[in-house]
Amino acid sequence: MRSRIACLLLVAAASGVALTQEPKKPLVSGDPARVERIRKAAMPKIDKPVSFDTPEADAILAALEVFPEDNPWNLVVSDWPLHPKSKEIIASIGANKPLRYNPDMSFVLVPPGEKKIDVKLVSYPKESDKGPYPLPEVVPIEGWPASYSRNAKLKGITLEDVQRDKLKEGGDRHGIVVDPTNRMLYEFYQLKKTDAGWQAACEATFDLKSNKLRPNGWTSSDAAGLPIFPAIIRHDELKRGAIEHAMRVTVVKTARSYVYPATHFASRRTEADLPRMGERIRLRKDFDTSKFSAEVKVILEALKKYGMLVADNGIDWALSCAPDERIPVLHEELRKVKGSDFEVILPPEEYKPAK
Repeated sequence: MRSRIACLLLVAAASGVALTQEPKKPLVSGDPARVERIRKAAMPKIDKPVSFDTPEADAILAALEVFPEDNPWNLVVSDWPLHPKSKEIIASIGANKPLRYNPDMSFVLVPPGEKKIDVKLVSYPKESDKGPYPLPEVVPIEGWPASYSRNAKLKGITLEDVQRDKLKEGGDRHGIVVDPTNRMLYEFYQLKKTDAGWQAACEATFDLKSNKLRPNGWTSSDAAGLPIFPAIIRHDELKRGAIEHAMRVTVVKTARSYVYPATHFASRRTEADLPRMGERIRLRKDFDTSKFSAEVKVILEALKKYGMLVADNGIDWALSCAPDERIPVLHEELRKVKGSDFEVILPPEEYKPAK
């Protein structure tokens, strides 16, 4: 008795129809389920600034489509090919060094009618987007509030103290403002409140409806010229059980070069095995995530699916997470993951940069 497949082949041959295997899943695509989920969610009305660490923010973020489906931050890279020098690049960062995270990148959501104000740009005015900007008085500065509330020595510090850098901490002082209604993003580097008004070293505006990049050679509030907000590990994602975008990672030593979607480098080093700004790194498929907590498992599975982009010089293998007190401290678990568990990847041949 002929098999069912053999019969089908005979019928096809007689009719002149060619039977082919199912088409291969494209190696360059986003996740349609992500887009469908977001577009089914109702965007709440926003009539005042909303802090990122609130249930109100969670509902807004669940309905916010951050960049188009084919944007580099939203691409599924689980099957992308290895970089030919993956092992060497991983070794240059540190194969035995642990994965870490920084609870650093806070942000505020603003209504579409938020008043726009001028900000004095003191370091990179020629590589900044023109204002005025929708900058509310309650804009958090990098690390606020969890990095302060969890430090017994800093519990009396107020947001305005941090905005004015009363402790003289200096540093990157990122300030991030998101307009979910208009899908616009405003990111500031070294944002500071003074008696004369707000000032920042640089400001980068991103249209979350578009794939448009910064001009080549331009920095942003991040050294690679990339946006920060799309990469942040957020409470609403961990609660939902899925991070649906690539993450941001820092390393100490980077090369004097960048690769799409980065637009800027911040190094003079020319060693061949160093990662470029924008380099994409993925957690190995065979890495066992089953024994990790729910929150850490979500992060690790996303690192397999979407990977992470080298975005700045800083602590090796450090991811950026919202400083949200609702997110548990993740240090000890993440440190169980080592650099050797990662691999550097390249886009497949059919990859065409999003426009």
